[in-house]
Amino acid sequence: MPQDPASRPPLPVLAAISAGGVLGALSRYGIGVAWPHDPRGFGWSTWIVNVSGCLLIGILMVLVTRLRPEQRLVRPFWGVGVLGGYTTFSTASVDVLRAAPGTALLYLGVTLIGALLAVWAGTAATEAVLRR
Repeated sequence: MPQDPASRPPLPVLAAISAGGVLGALSRYGIGVAWPHDPRGFGWSTWIVNVSGCLLIGILMVLVTRLRPEQRLVRPFWGVGVLGGYTTFSTASVDVLRAAPGTALLYLGVTLIGALLAVWAGTAATEAVLRR
């Protein structure tokens, strides 16, 4: 059944997501190449990427909703595109599967807790700065 043209995302939104995704993925790849890790060890580069990306998404969502809600391409470009391409929880899952059992459990826990705390910290810090 053909898709209703009104239900498709507009091309500028798709273009913003795609362009941002390229930038985010290239950034993530560069960090992984610059900071490789033993597959059976702790995936530090992946962990740093995911936690820093979560911090940035917390900051971004506050800034977009509070300061630029009318800018319709900011969130798709930066949030879905750049930060969606930058963060890589699929690679974190692979890191968990490849790591030694004790390291895998530690990595999984620290990744989940670190990501949640980073979003909270980015949101809370940005809200505090904007209140001043």
